[in-house]
Amino acid sequence: MENIDNFVADFASAVWGLPLVILLIGGGIFLLIYSKFLPFRYLGHSIDLLRGKYDDPNDPGEISHFQALATALSSTVGMGNIAGVAVAIAVGGPGAVFWLWVSAIVGMGTKFFTNTLAVMYRGKDTEGKIQGGVMYFIVEGLGRNWKFLAILFSVAGLIGALPVFNVNQLTKAINSILLEPNGIATGNVSNFSIGVVLTIITSIVVLGGLYRISRTVSKLVPAMVVLYFLSVVAILAINFEQLPKYLSLIFTDAFAANNYKGDPLFGGLLGGLILLGIRRGAFSNEAGIGTATMAHGASKTSQPIREGLVAMLGPAIDTLVVCTLTALTILVTGVWQTSEASGVALTAKAFGDSIPVFGPYLLLICIAAFSISSLFSYSYYGTKCLSFLIGAKYKHWYNYFYIISIMLGATTDQSIILNLIDGFFALMAIPTMISTLILAPRVMKQAKLYFEVI
Repeated sequence: MENIDNFVADFASAVWGLPLVILLIGGGIFLLIYSKFLPFRYLGHSIDLLRGKYDDPNDPGEISHFQALATALSSTVGMGNIAGVAVAIAVGGPGAVFWLWVSAIVGMGTKFFTNTLAVMYRGKDTEGKIQGGVMYFIVEGLGRNWKFLAILFSVAGLIGALPVFNVNQLTKAINSILLEPNGIATGNVSNFSIGVVLTIITSIVVLGGLYRISRTVSKLVPAMVVLYFLSVVAILAINFEQLPKYLSLIFTDAFAANNYKGDPLFGGLLGGLILLGIRRGAFSNEAGIGTATMAHGASKTSQPIREGLVAMLGPAIDTLVVCTLTALTILVTGVWQTSEASGVALTAKAFGDSIPVFGPYLLLICIAAFSISSLFSYSYYGTKCLSFLIGAKYKHWYNYFYIISIMLGATTDQSIILNLIDGFFALMAIPTMISTLILAPRVMKQAKLYFEVI
């Protein structure tokens, strides 16, 4: 097992090297400048679109703008926001949060372009149904000669879309927050039992297809974000005197890397810290990775720019709001310095210290909602990838593979799981960013026409 762990860690480190960071962040900065910061200039219009002001039931697609964003958010607002942020702070200290923010701001521009393309270049699967996603806009926008990039994205997506990290962290949370404090033994039996329950819940929803998934998460996502927001605001109010200190440290430590405990990369400790923040940010909001294009590509709209504007709200909600709330909770309570816990256990310690008795249970409710909603959406992404690779009539087979993997996530070590998903996310980013940068001029041409008439 140790050899497997080391191999997967080496694989993740290899693909998350300097070239990918340049492609993700450098490419994202280029897109922002090239668009003249368009995503930020039309935030108000984005919110109007999300509220359904411009919805037309006769437009092509399967789900509304709101359902598309909720489906995408249900996969990103998850354990990356709770466990992923905790991992980043445990390794990099307060400075890692700053680079999370950078990834989100840059990611808003990237999301605008990738998800506009997802609607601009919708393709058809082997059953003749309209589909959207990176693999389709590569083939439809760049041509058949670029299909190898679409295949790379789809193959990587089969693994990247597996729910193993969310299941792993939810299992850990149930053990440490619910079972152990109440004297119930934890281990292989409890992990297996949790896996079985999650498998049953997930099966009921994912086997019902996109409509049932989108309908479920469009109700679950807003509720879970509000509950988490209120819980964290209460903790920040209790520890209010510590807030200015740590807000300041986020900025100062971003360039000092005083608390960085990971492996140095380019530029020494600072380079390692930057990479840590970007890597965790990508895991959290998936900007540049491309999974969300499969949800937004199914949106009911005839205006591609509209879907790009809605999609760009994702990193703002996911990283600038939810991740920041998690980070401040861990920082102001001081658990990042006083506890040896990592991942979700570190966040649980922060909740428990500030809200005795009830705090950990509030977090557990949020974690359960975050994790279970992400289980629904990622299954849809995997079926889309398999459909592209071998045909739509075989896509349902992915759901069975997906459901079995839930048991793997519940019973496997955290580090293997996190590095595995990280590595395949990186592989998905390569075709996503290359094709988006090539097609960016076509997006801006479409944007110019759209904003002339609104």
